[in-house]
Amino acid sequence: MNKNLLILTIGFFFLNFTFQNWQVYKSFEGKFRVLVPAEMSAKVDSIETEVGKLAYHTYLYQPEDVKVAENLIYMVSYVDYPELSIHSDSTDLIEEFFDNTVESATEAVMGNLIYASETTLNDYPGRLWRIEYLEDRAVIKTRAFLVENRYYAIQTICLKEKALNSSSDKFFDSFHVFEPK
Repeated sequence: MNKNLLILTIGFFFLNFTFQNWQVYKSFEGKFRVLVPAEMSAKVDSIETEVGKLAYHTYLYQPEDVKVAENLIYMVSYVDYPELSIHSDSTDLIEEFFDNTVESATEAVMGNLIYASETTLNDYPGRLWRIEYLEDRAVIKTRAFLVENRYYAIQTICLKEKALNSSSDKFFDSFHVFEPK
């Protein structure tokens, strides 16, 4: 057998084995679905903001065996902002909103912002960014979107040497929101 074909076959088998146990996680309250390696746990925290106290919903999966896991954390979170505070069609406010969000996320972990770029999800505005932290030993990747007045953040956290991994891509690419009414 051709050596390259053998390597390709082994690689495909490994990828298929790695993703075969992934499952669809649906949150009807959160109006989203995503593929994850195992069941996510959910919690709600209250956060004080300039627009008042908000409920911050977090869905989290942490692999048990962190030595072999590509990512240490898979997380989806969302928060609903009050009417008239921020909305996905508020083009004047969106850039400042995401700039402040990225800056706050970087400061919160005392990290270094490696990149940030604009993105979309079903024509809703968003931002993609990567922060290195813990003295550049770990990486937080985030894709965030504003769907009407709901802010979503999809994140993975991994060790820096595993920053380019297919599990993060699969997780991010599978995220889907149920269209608002």
